[in-house]
Amino acid sequence: MADNPYTLIELMAVTAAHEIKDGEVVFAGTGLPMLGAMLAQHTHAPNCCIIFQAGTVASQLAHLPMSVGDPRALRGAAIAAGLNEVFSYVLQAGRVDVGFLSGAQVDRFGNINSTSIGPDPCHPQVRFSGSGGACDIACLARRTIIIARHEKRRFPEKVDYITSPGWLQGRDSRRKAGLVRGGPSVVVTTKGVMRFQADTKVIYLATYHPGFTPQAVAEDTGFALDIAGAVETPEPTREELHILREVVDPERVFLK
Repeated sequence: MADNPYTLIELMAVTAAHEIKDGEVVFAGTGLPMLGAMLAQHTHAPNCCIIFQAGTVASQLAHLPMSVGDPRALRGAAIAAGLNEVFSYVLQAGRVDVGFLSGAQVDRFGNINSTSIGPDPCHPQVRFSGSGGACDIACLARRTIIIARHEKRRFPEKVDYITSPGWLQGRDSRRKAGLVRGGPSVVVTTKGVMRFQADTKVIYLATYHPGFTPQAVAEDTGFALDIAGAVETPEPTREELHILREVVDPERVFLK
């Protein structure tokens, strides 16, 4: 690491990019999802199809957009339509392979809260912006990638409000609720990478970032976290860091 320094944001972007396969349709949001999707498109997944909530489909990004509505998101796009078209004809039709999500809380089944903190949502202690398109993506994408800052308060045993459903109560509860496809596959945090057991759908620590230990990650998680098989997260390569810094975000919009 000494001769290849990088930040946690860069490590998260590279790690998230590795989750995207060539040829997949990727629903990307503003910020880190854009970094990950654009990096994947410029490295191992040149044929991934990036779509944005504002209505752009199959963007060929040369410059990092500031947001999903930035005109730079239109470069090389196959379609420049609108929100309704993207959600109806692409997402609802089952054509999205990967969706990126985030939120204020994530529980051990990957349920996300981006609505409110407190037991009574009608009288919350803190009120957030809400779902936007996140609930739709969580319900309809074939799998979702969750990106979050790793703090104990952000990973409670049970979220205060389910804005975007994960595996609900685990096992087959998601299917029984009528969500016939999708579900979270990975949670990329500032301390490690967590995945879900195939049968129970309970989260476990797959890798811990350099500079941390599995025990440190578990101690900063609000529920019992299985760390038995955790290994260290692979570091970004020089090529990945070069592309991320000089091609994807040379202006350091999100890589501050």
